[in-house]
Amino acid sequence: MSKNKDRDEMIRSQINDIIEADIQLGVNEYIEERENQNKSGVGFVDKEDEKELKVNISQSEVDKLLKEYKRIKKSQRSNIGEVKKLGLLDKYGKPL
Repeated sequence: MSKNKDRDEMIRSQINDIIEADIQLGVNEYIEERENQNKSGVGFVDKEDEKELKVNISQSEVDKLLKEYKRIKKSQRSNIGEVKKLGLLDKYGKPL
């Protein structure tokens, strides 16, 4: 059970890293857009709004992602998943 818990925590950490990277990408695009607006003289964000960006991500959403990831991995490890990987069956399970 401990291995599963450790693996779940590792996957949860990876999901959090992906989410953080996506947020960082959004922040970088926002900053770049702001810099372009400042150069053109058009901008509608007050100085107070620039100071901080807050993002809340529900733990239940991360849990849903983790559950879906586990489901996909389980199906990939199944016997039918292995046979499909070898290309012996089509996506409907019929022989080629």
